[in-house]
Amino acid sequence: TVMATPRVDDWSWFLALALGVSFLKCILINTYHSTDFEVHRNWLAITHSFPVSKWYHENTSEWTLDYPPLFAWFEYGLSHVAQHFDKEMLVVQNLNYTSPATVLFQRLSVIVTDMVFIYAVKECCRSVREEKGSKDLLGHPFFILAALLLWNFGLLIVDHIHFQYNGFLFGILLLSVARHLQGRHLEGALLFAVLLNLKHIYLYIAPAYGIFLLRSYCFTEDNTDGSVRWSSFSPLRLVALGSIVISVCALSFGPFIAMGQLPQVLSRLFPFKRGLCHAYWAPNVWALYNMVDKALSVLGVRLKLLDVTKLPKASMTGGLVQEFQHSILPSVSPSITLICTLLSIMVMLSIWRRPRGTRGFLRCLVVCALGSFMFGWHVHEKAILMAILPFSILAVESREDAGIFLMLTTTGHYSLFPLLFTAAELPIKVLLMLLFTLYSFTSLKKLFRWEKVLSQGSILNPLETTYLLGLVAVEILCEVVYPLSPWQHTLPFVPLLVTSVYCSLGVSYSFIRLYVSLLRQDGTDKHKQL
Repeated sequence: TVMATPRVDDWSWFLALALGVSFLKCILINTYHSTDFEVHRNWLAITHSFPVSKWYHENTSEWTLDYPPLFAWFEYGLSHVAQHFDKEMLVVQNLNYTSPATVLFQRLSVIVTDMVFIYAVKECCRSVREEKGSKDLLGHPFFILAALLLWNFGLLIVDHIHFQYNGFLFGILLLSVARHLQGRHLEGALLFAVLLNLKHIYLYIAPAYGIFLLRSYCFTEDNTDGSVRWSSFSPLRLVALGSIVISVCALSFGPFIAMGQLPQVLSRLFPFKRGLCHAYWAPNVWALYNMVDKALSVLGVRLKLLDVTKLPKASMTGGLVQEFQHSILPSVSPSITLICTLLSIMVMLSIWRRPRGTRGFLRCLVVCALGSFMFGWHVHEKAILMAILPFSILAVESREDAGIFLMLTTTGHYSLFPLLFTAAELPIKVLLMLLFTLYSFTSLKKLFRWEKVLSQGSILNPLETTYLLGLVAVEILCEVVYPLSPWQHTLPFVPLLVTSVYCSLGVSYSFIRLYVSLLRQDGTDKHKQL
């Protein structure tokens, strides 16, 4: 018997994908969890045990509350459910409290709040262009997108092993993107304003939202050449947008402004006393910069050009979050990283000249996320997901984007491996990464197989493929060869350094390719105009 092809509006396959990944998340409940688990337990305790006026002052634990107020209220809501599991987890003095009931509650809270992410993925799938893909369900763009998002390897290990609430937050982001794709711009703006007040790291992509909404919502018409028609500006639309953003911020920060605590809250949200890089260098430009500085200092000492006693101590690899000085190259300040970030996302202004609809906005959102990741201050390696997840939508609609996506996703996901450093989790992360990567490659190659015939080329060129295969060699070196070497005890940071620097090359390459594709599109538009 031949199975009937499911209709586009038959979403039973989506339910199967969502239930499947939810079941996997339940299996991972008793795996390793990081200090982020204690961070969120402490925040549950703070918001449950203290009045609002004390939330951003309480410092019994080193893991003080440093997310915006809406997230604090989210923790407050969770704490009322948590008390039915184990009241002891809500005692602030119970540091590093991990009873089985506490672990169960915190893990389940992530799995249940992921319902927001699942709904957002469904809305994104509804917004995918239908022109590509076969009649076969498994080869359809919306099926591939659902699998790439719901089963995203990075999100699985960061949320359901390492422990965080990124799924619920990315759900709000993707739902906002979906609303813009559907032309429901005020809803999209409202969702993004809520997201910013839940986690301020999304400020990285706020410029893309600001420029897009001003250009494509507040200006209602274009000239025939695609440029802005200034006379079409709608003050009413600008007021509507402004009202939404101000209302959400007032709801979030209002109580703290009324109590005169705004400076205290902001000092928690933006702690610039932290160093340029996290304890494990995120694979970005600064990792390469640090590596060059390290290499030059070693070379200088070997050639007796430098006095080793006068060099700053190697705090870059000490595993602590702190400020440090470079040995040879100029030290980088937060203002320098801000300037570099702004310069790196200047290409985004192309959506002002020629918006290219919501796809142009989505592309600029990814550039914004990636530019901030590449040049930002104290960037966490997990922030790469802010580029990977929205980019998944473009990857199922364009062959060129699919190629960049495969490079970025494979490299970015591998760079998350050091988050799970326990032996028990090694087979889990390797197997999940292999499954996701193989599916990404096979599904996207199948989706764009006709374009390969026409363009006489693969999605990735031989050099890109060789680089990605090099990740296997890096993994064998870091997990098998190096631990057996005599340097393991004297230079324990080398595997992290090698992983970070090698992945930096792939992420930088992906950023440059994406940047060039945007500039090329802009150039094509100008050529058509001429």
